[in-house]
Amino acid sequence: VRLWNCETGSCVGILRGHSNRVHSVAFSPNGQLLASGSTDHTVKLWDIRESKCCKTLTGHTNWVLSVAFSPNGKTLSSGSADQTVRLWDVSTGECLDICTGHSHLVSSVAFNVDGQIMASGSQDQTVRLKDVETGECLKILRTPRLYEAMNITGVRGLTEAQKATLKTLGAIG
Repeated sequence: VRLWNCETGSCVGILRGHSNRVHSVAFSPNGQLLASGSTDHTVKLWDIRESKCCKTLTGHTNWVLSVAFSPNGKTLSSGSADQTVRLWDVSTGECLDICTGHSHLVSSVAFNVDGQIMASGSQDQTVRLKDVETGECLKILRTPRLYEAMNITGVRGLTEAQKATLKTLGAIG
């Protein structure tokens, strides 16, 4: 993982430690930590000032595709190709909860503004809303077509068969 100075465009640090590709990164709300999720099945927490790994979170059995901090920075969620979402205690690295229910990889995780609800998006075409405190699944939002309203007009490099498939899945164009 490379850290860049946004003003100068120069690389100011390299965070080494994952044994495979990194799919997702997220800064903690206070900017002191960076979380990274990797195809090595781990989540790493990095101390930005020291440019070193302070915790490795293990438990996922497949690629970690998405990471997100809660607004208060105390909890981290990670979504994986193992079809689960894990909630982690940032200070201890302990897994607080394993959220199941998705039937395909989890590609996105996020918290609402007060951190009480965590959302997970999956390629099973659902978004699950979970109460972080109780663990209760509050709602399952279903999307009937994976590529709903994706505009493929003018896209080059797709065969007619690929375009037809995308249109069947909801794309327009």
